[in-house]
Amino acid sequence: MLIQELGRAIRDGRTARKLTQAQLAARAGVSLNTLNRLENGLFPDLGIKKAGAILEKLGMELDIKPAEPKKKPDFVAMACTSASVSFKKQLMPEELVHALLSGKLPSGKEAHFIALLEEASPSLLGGLIEKVGSWVKPGKVENNLQAIAKHLGLTREPVWKIG
Repeated sequence: MLIQELGRAIRDGRTARKLTQAQLAARAGVSLNTLNRLENGLFPDLGIKKAGAILEKLGMELDIKPAEPKKKPDFVAMACTSASVSFKKQLMPEELVHALLSGKLPSGKEAHFIALLEEASPSLLGGLIEKVGSWVKPGKVENNLQAIAKHLGLTREPVWKIG
């Protein structure tokens, strides 16, 4: 929970009970300034005892729950966007995935793959390889990318192998 969320919940609880900030601050044993800053999301470090005292006076409590897992970036969508920046027609996710799994370029999208392989960051290409590569035998996506690069006449060391 962010401090701003806690502050909003406290403000909503206080106003629902028709209390002023001064009344709640006095009942909870905190300063009016502390409560005001908390409700406005400006309090950088509120101790658990102060938060507990305020919430208790509002008939509220903190609830601890497991954190949501961090959402991984959508490397397929990011790669399609990166590959399509300079072109009218977009490289579609299904075209990119099919090419990575088959080693065959979609018709009319050669320039998109040149842009992707020459301009995308190593971390983007690495994430793309990791994502799509998790669906197939290890090394298949890297080998297909190398075959695509060779077909396109790209001769420098692939950026996903540098480092």
